[in-house]
Amino acid sequence: MSSLVSTLPGRSYTDPEIFRREQEKIFEALWFCAVRTDELARPGAFKTIQVGRESVIVVRGHDNGLRAFLNVCRHRGARLCAEPEGQVKRTIRCAYHAWSYDLDGKLAAAPNLAKMPDIDRVAYGMIPVHLREWLGYAWLCLAGEPPSFEESVTGAATERLGDPAAIEHYHVDKLALGRRIVYDVQANWKLIVENFMECYHCATIHPELTAVLPEFAGGYAAQYYVGHGAEFAERAEGFTVDGRAGFGKLPGVSAEQDRRYYAITVRPQVFINLVPDHVIMHRMIPLAADRTIVECDWLYHPDVVASGADLSHSVELFHRVNEQDFDACERTQPGMSSRAYRDGGVLVPSEHHISAFHHWVNQRLRG
Repeated sequence: MSSLVSTLPGRSYTDPEIFRREQEKIFEALWFCAVRTDELARPGAFKTIQVGRESVIVVRGHDNGLRAFLNVCRHRGARLCAEPEGQVKRTIRCAYHAWSYDLDGKLAAAPNLAKMPDIDRVAYGMIPVHLREWLGYAWLCLAGEPPSFEESVTGAATERLGDPAAIEHYHVDKLALGRRIVYDVQANWKLIVENFMECYHCATIHPELTAVLPEFAGGYAAQYYVGHGAEFAERAEGFTVDGRAGFGKLPGVSAEQDRRYYAITVRPQVFINLVPDHVIMHRMIPLAADRTIVECDWLYHPDVVASGADLSHSVELFHRVNEQDFDACERTQPGMSSRAYRDGGVLVPSEHHISAFHHWVNQRLRG
């Protein structure tokens, strides 16, 4: 019996039809982490986000509640909000024929609407999208009947950390955005997930990371063990690019979680990285079989951000990790089209948990 396990075939990473099915069966069917809620501070603030093949508007209502709608006018199908973000006063107005919608989605006004009293303003309102808030983000689901949020999203954190309360110690929803970097990665989204899940590559391409987390040089990622957090090197005072001290432990982080790094994958498109003084959130937005936008947020205690503290040594560590990882993924993408990878590649024993991810993808596509 071989110690090697087969991967997905190369066309899984290149075929536009497979990507279309992934959009339908995965990104349009499951919970998708979309936007930070505190960036929509005032009524009328909106952001647009690509979820699978759909553009979705997330907007703060006049009642201060967040709602999400398909970004399509019900009249003739024009895109309602063309900008990635903005602020409206009372309504969202179509620039084509001036149909206008209240922030709760109802049709509010249209030319000659008074002459059409039979129009149901709710039925012809914007199409709503399911929305839940967790960790300070709005999560969307396009499915008519979404999967259980507790099982598929918050349950992923419990499954990884082994304790439902473990992630709550970081109070992620109360943290402030210190830095955001957006990466345009010319690679399939699954290559990025696979990369994040394993550390067989860490000794090769992540010298700064393995200097802070020396056990990663052995090839076993944090996600290989349930509940395990990689321990900081003795010389490392904090999770920084040169090992200098960070900003002090977040108030709720337990003694057991101090000086440790935890990583969580929330399928299909979120990575959560927990360290004592900050949290790093990756959100993937797959746009094509060979192109993925990754938005990475560094979150700190609000006092740290408000103080104007220099975050550069803290941010630089994972920024370098991101650049190293995404470069590796972009180097891998062309090989997916090679006849050498027609039947796929192999996983070594320390990567075997990736085969569970491949099995999950295949199950989703089979429905």
